[in-house]
Amino acid sequence: MNCTPTDLGCIPNDVPGFVAKFYGIGLGLIGGVAVLFIIYGGYIILSSQGNPQSLNKGKSYIMYAIIGLLLAVFGFVFIQIIAGNVLGIPGFK
Repeated sequence: MNCTPTDLGCIPNDVPGFVAKFYGIGLGLIGGVAVLFIIYGGYIILSSQGNPQSLNKGKSYIMYAIIGLLLAVFGFVFIQIIAGNVLGIPGFK
């Protein structure tokens, strides 16, 4: 594998390797943000004191965090299936 050594590690020179490396980092960031929003939504629900508006606000934070996380993961799976199996692009198999 051709790569360029940097302070952040070895960065691949080919497009599939570059995308795979940084998409994994992006998924990690998206997962971290989703967990923070789920925690924040739970905090809003716990501190709502029965207020329906606060309950709905907390539920929406949790629901949208889970939806965003699922879209990111299924986007990655979709790219792997389409690029690797259907189109047969080298480096995605």
